[in-house]
Amino acid sequence: MSENEPLFEVKGLEVEFETDSAPARAVRGVDFTVNRGETVALVGESGCGKSVTALAAMGLLPGSARVRGSVRLGGKELVGLPEADLRRVRGGEIAMVFQEPMTSLNPVFRIGQQIAEVLRLHRGSDERAARREAIELLARVGIPLPERRVDQYPHELSGGMKQRVMIAMAIAGRPRLLIADEPTTALDVTIQAQILELLQSLRRDHDMAMLMITHDLGIVAHFAERVNVMYAGKLVEASRVVDLFDDPLHPYTRALLGALPRPGRSRERLEAIPGRVPPPDRLPPGCPFAPRCKLSMPVCAERMPELVEHAPEHRAACFALDEPPAAGT
Repeated sequence: MSENEPLFEVKGLEVEFETDSAPARAVRGVDFTVNRGETVALVGESGCGKSVTALAAMGLLPGSARVRGSVRLGGKELVGLPEADLRRVRGGEIAMVFQEPMTSLNPVFRIGQQIAEVLRLHRGSDERAARREAIELLARVGIPLPERRVDQYPHELSGGMKQRVMIAMAIAGRPRLLIADEPTTALDVTIQAQILELLQSLRRDHDMAMLMITHDLGIVAHFAERVNVMYAGKLVEASRVVDLFDDPLHPYTRALLGALPRPGRSRERLEAIPGRVPPPDRLPPGCPFAPRCKLSMPVCAERMPELVEHAPEHRAACFALDEPPAAGT
């Protein structure tokens, strides 16, 4: 891997599931990169394909899923990699913090055992060393009394503590890339902030890159350097975070920002986005956002616009951006 090569590169990724009606195209030709030590966000409403993209990258989709395209980590192709090889990559080189810690931890094993398993598999630690490091990891992620907590079961911990255990498990193998899939789901606001600060601190301390999957643009503003906006299985905008907030290009991005509460603007009415994300087995032939878009034109219903660069390092897929401004504007 050369110095200039991205650590993580997704190119032309497509994921399709068979349904009774028509194939469900959950991910449709997605391209993005994550550089070493960088935090990149993948943003969009529920049902846009964000989590499916991450699961495809990890090789965690069911056998019924058809995955095409390329996912490379450090130059190594992951799509089509034998399961035995993928197991070595998962946890050791790439790890994931799942969005639901209540169901992601095994209820019949103590949390120390679950962390120790990662250490034995990916670091070759013996039982005593694995237990000792599991305690150190619990302390590192801010769990009080780690010597006692290491022998507890998941049901004995709060939601915030469970999420911290998931993070401890994710960093136990010292991965180069951490995927955080809605890591603050179902947590109260105070705990959310603590978890996000913890992830950023661990990223810096362990020199990890991070792919943060979220629907919350407020989180993106504070924790990411670059952002990819996803809608109905496709990227519709990609840019540096500062550019996205200063000059959002795609109508969907603008609508998401319009629905975001702003400090000092408590009296302003938040903008709702009408309609909903189309299901992946009933996608329209053109731009999938067209039925919800205020700038929709006839061409939008006929074909999908390409994701092209409209400013340095700022790409968007929208026909309205190619239209000349109206007279007097």
